[in-house]
Amino acid sequence: MKRIERLRRLEQAYGREIDLVDEGGGAETFRLLAEYRLDGRVYAAMQTPEMRRDDEIAFFRVKEREDGEFELEDIEDEDEWETAAEGYDELVFEESAEDRGISE
Repeated sequence: MKRIERLRRLEQAYGREIDLVDEGGGAETFRLLAEYRLDGRVYAAMQTPEMRRDDEIAFFRVKEREDGEFELEDIEDEDEWETAAEGYDELVFEESAEDRGISE
């Protein structure tokens, strides 16, 4: 069984472009690059247009609320952030290899 599983719940609920509102009430549009389950936790890799130009990606922890809506949480722990980033890299690599017909 794979350690990483691609999910599409956020995309199905909100589409590929998601407006995130910060604590100050400001909104910023992020593009959903991937949602995935990694070792029992769910993460979202997202990017603003500016982040895309700078080749940066933001990672969030995804929580499903009791009402069925989703909440994105900042990842404060550096080790968890690294785990989420490495998981995203692995997911992209696996999917790229599958697209090229390469098996492990």
